[in-house]
Amino acid sequence: MQVRGIRGAITIDADTKNQILSATQQLLTAIQAANDFQPEDIASILFTVTPDLRSAFPAEAARLMGWDRVPLLCFQEIEVPGSLPRCIRVLIHINTNKTQESIKHIYLGQAQSLRPDLTG
Repeated sequence: MQVRGIRGAITIDADTKNQILSATQQLLTAIQAANDFQPEDIASILFTVTPDLRSAFPAEAARLMGWDRVPLLCFQEIEVPGSLPRCIRVLIHINTNKTQESIKHIYLGQAQSLRPDLTG
């Protein structure tokens, strides 16, 4: 079994706790469905948010989904001029027998512009 990384991102319209939690749950659910894993398969999850998001920790959304034994950590993205605003990014490390090529990375909303090679 290998540890593989799954990337994803989503954008929101406004910096509210509800939008951060809802969008993060939407993203995590989509990643889980596309890659067919269980919470027990997750080694850890790293979340980042752009500096304009500070109403909630995205990790709280995972906890609300019942992923309460998964190690979670939140960070702030570096502030690069012209970068995508109000963006939540995730890197999920899973234990799996899948090949690197079979991993499906998920980018939703405006975040599709971050990796058009993976969303088109």
